[in-house]
Amino acid sequence: MTALAALPDWMVLPPEGITAEDYEALPEDICRRIEIVDGAIVVNAAPRRAHQIIARRLANLIEDACGPTFAVATDVDLRMREFPLLNRRPDIVVYDASVTDDAVLRPEDCLLVVEVMSPGSVTADQTDKPAEYAAVGIGHFWRIENSDDGDRRLTVFRYRLDPTTGSYASAGVNVAEMTVSDPFDLAVVFADLY
Repeated sequence: MTALAALPDWMVLPPEGITAEDYEALPEDICRRIEIVDGAIVVNAAPRRAHQIIARRLANLIEDACGPTFAVATDVDLRMREFPLLNRRPDIVVYDASVTDDAVLRPEDCLLVVEVMSPGSVTADQTDKPAEYAAVGIGHFWRIENSDDGDRRLTVFRYRLDPTTGSYASAGVNVAEMTVSDPFDLAVVFADLY
């Protein structure tokens, strides 16, 4: 019989879950690996290189496209609710450039969030995160899926917030390439993201 290792102190939660103050007291190297959902710690596996390359290259293209009014960051905290704490780390976030570097990003700062789906994040990226991002009023959400057949084919599912329902409606699905004018003008050949 194999003995289980004891949990690190930071994973032992009080009954009400981790608070924003608890989270902010954690070391940065721990925060980069976790998200907080309803006060519970969700440990994320390190993404594969392809995932990181796609996110970085797309973020660079978006940054060039959206101009000085917006800033673009990868894998940063997005505080969606204080209690119970809901803190996600989108792969890419486009936000108001006037937000200071030391301020926690909030939904009202964000124009677009992008998730690059990984095998370990299918449910979160297809179901949980879109519902959460819509519920807090983020205007645009994109999900990038990689083909399972090894041919390096990306599909981008684009969504726009419907103000009457408070949920996302499809704004299009793109395979191989994408040209959009909302929320900014952008043309991408997906093969260039690998």
